[in-house]
Amino acid sequence: MLLTELPPPPGAHEVAGLRARARNARRSALVALSTSIALQATAQLLADRAATREQTLPLAVLSLAVFVVALPTLAATQYVWGARARHVRRRERELYADVPSGRVRPLSRICVACCWAVTLLLGWTSPRFFRQAAWYAFADALNWAAEALAVLSLSAGVLFLLWWAREALEMLTRVRRPGGSPGDPWDPGSGARRGEGAVLWTGAIVAVAALVGARAHLWEPATGVVYGLLTVALVCGVVTDE
Repeated sequence: MLLTELPPPPGAHEVAGLRARARNARRSALVALSTSIALQATAQLLADRAATREQTLPLAVLSLAVFVVALPTLAATQYVWGARARHVRRRERELYADVPSGRVRPLSRICVACCWAVTLLLGWTSPRFFRQAAWYAFADALNWAAEALAVLSLSAGVLFLLWWAREALEMLTRVRRPGGSPGDPWDPGSGARRGEGAVLWTGAIVAVAALVGARAHLWEPATGVVYGLLTVALVCGVVTDE
């Protein structure tokens, strides 16, 4: 009987299920990131182009609301992603005496950190739009809150960089270490990962980057193009199926 015809050993299906749950958590975290950045950038772009104070106010409120909702949502989804990924690695080590090298993990973490930075930078500009809408007292209070959040964010950023550098050095040391277990031949591994969502994720990333670039005044798209980019970012992110 061929090896591939034998039934998988205990634990193989469990690991496959754990990996699927981790991929779903990763997808939720990335969708939350792309959606929050796209909505904030679009609301602020349109607020910049508003002709009157009355038109600016609802867009300013929308931008602030997205920012307030995004912070706990991003924290929760990324915590779940990290917890499930750690659970997968622990179970893989128990069953197969080895885990994937995870060489792209430091890169993915720094990319997520950059997305956090963009989200925070967009949120810190919210007071200006309320000032344009003539809500001066609220804008001053919001500006004070943004300054306090900026101090906390910078402190968290420094701690993240220290932790990230330590993890990257430890991973580099493990990669260079000779020997190690070859792993279990029954390990289901990542297998042939489904690639149907690659194009959609690429479209979402390009659309979000274009909106952020427009918000930074790197280019000046028409209002219709802005709505089109927002639609592409939301649709590509939501319908992506890994």
